[in-house]
Amino acid sequence: MTYKIGLWLVAAFVPLTVATAQDVPDNLANDECVVCHVDLEALPEGFLMDNVHMKEGLSCVGCHGGDARSDDEEIAHSGNFVGIPEATDVPQLCGNCHSDLRIMRRYQPSASTDQVSQYYTSVHGEKLQQGDLMVAECASCHTSHAILPATDGRSSVHPLNVPGMCNQCHGDADYMAGYGIRTNQYRDYAKSVHGVALLERQDTGSPACNDCHGNHGAMPPGVDAIEYVCGMCHVNNAEFFHETNMARAFNEEELHGCEECHGIHDVSKTTLEMVGVGDESVCTACHDEGDDGYRVAEEMYAQLTALVSAQDSARVLAEEVHRIGMDDLDISYLQREANQSLITARTLVHTFDPAKTGEVTTVGIETARDAVELARSEIEAFGFRRLGFGVATLFITILTVALFFKIREIESVKDS
Repeated sequence: MTYKIGLWLVAAFVPLTVATAQDVPDNLANDECVVCHVDLEALPEGFLMDNVHMKEGLSCVGCHGGDARSDDEEIAHSGNFVGIPEATDVPQLCGNCHSDLRIMRRYQPSASTDQVSQYYTSVHGEKLQQGDLMVAECASCHTSHAILPATDGRSSVHPLNVPGMCNQCHGDADYMAGYGIRTNQYRDYAKSVHGVALLERQDTGSPACNDCHGNHGAMPPGVDAIEYVCGMCHVNNAEFFHETNMARAFNEEELHGCEECHGIHDVSKTTLEMVGVGDESVCTACHDEGDDGYRVAEEMYAQLTALVSAQDSARVLAEEVHRIGMDDLDISYLQREANQSLITARTLVHTFDPAKTGEVTTVGIETARDAVELARSEIEAFGFRRLGFGVATLFITILTVALFFKIREIESVKDS
C-alpha cells in the first residue's frame, strides 16, 4: 500500500517538474546548477532566466565557481566554488570578463572595458577599498541575477529607472546618515525640468543622475567642472559663460558656475523673469541697484521683453489671418525666424553683454514687425475681397431683377 502511494506521489510531481524544467533555455539544458535550482524552485529572488548572461550561456559557475556538470551538491560546490561573493570582491569578479577586451568584443565590439578602473576612482570605489560595505558596487546598481541591457525597459539601469535606483540608497536618510550628504536629491530632481521630462514625459533625452555624475566613475562634479558637465548638453550656454569675467570670478570665489543661478537637482524651467531685477530675478541675488551687473540685467531684460512683445503682436494677427482663411504661410516663416532670434538671445544672456543680446533682439523685432505688416495686409486684402464680393453680389442682384422685369415685359407684349 505504501509503495502504491509513493508511485502516485511521484506521478503527481513529474508533470510539475517537467513543466518547470521547460523554462531552462536550450543552451543551459545540461547545466546542472540551473536545472537543479529550477527543479527545487530555489532560484535567487528576482532571477530572470532571460538575463543578458544566461542568454549568452554564462551560467552560475561564471561568477560563483563550482562544477556545473555534476548534480551532486558536494561535487558541484567544490573546487573554486565561492558561493556568494564578498562585496569587496564583486568589482574584480565582474572585471574578469568586463575588463578583458578579447572577451567583450565577442559580444559588443564597441564595448568599453575600463569600468572597473573607473569605478575605483569614484567615491563608491574608494570607500569600498577602505572597507565600507554600504557603498554601491556593480550588483547594487545592475542587480545580480536580473542584468539586462540598458535599452530594456525592465533593466535597473534603463534611463527611466536610474533616478529611482540611485534613490534607493541616496534617498534613505537612515542609510546615508553617516555620510553627511543630503537625501532630498530625488525629490528635487523629480519636480525639475529634467525630472519632469524624463519621469513624466518619458523623454530619455533628458539627463538622469548618471548623465551628470557619470556611470562607473560617479562622483560629484568639482568646482571647475560644473559648467563643463552642463555644457555636454547646453553647449553654447557653457561656452559663452566660460569666456566671461563672471566665470573667472566664480572660480576664484569657489562658486559653482551654472548651479548658482539654475540650481542643482531642482533645475527649473527658465523664464525671462530670471533676468532683470524683478522678484524672480536671479541677478539681484548678487547685484544691487547702481552696480554694472544690475544695469546689464535691466538692459537685457528690456531687450528680451521687447522682442516677446513684438512676437505676441505678430501671433495675435497671424491667428486672425488663419481664422479668416487667408494665406499665412510666409507669416509663419517670419514667426519662426523671430522665435529663433529669441532663442539665440536667451542663450547670449550667458555672455552678460547687452550689445550682443541687443544685436539679435533687434533683428528679431524687425522680423516680427515684418510678420505683423504681412498679416495686416492679408487682413486688409480679406476686407477688400469682402467689399468686392458685396458690390458684385449687389450688381448681380440688380441685374437679375432687371432681367426678371424685362422678361415679364417681353411676355406681356407677346400676350397682347
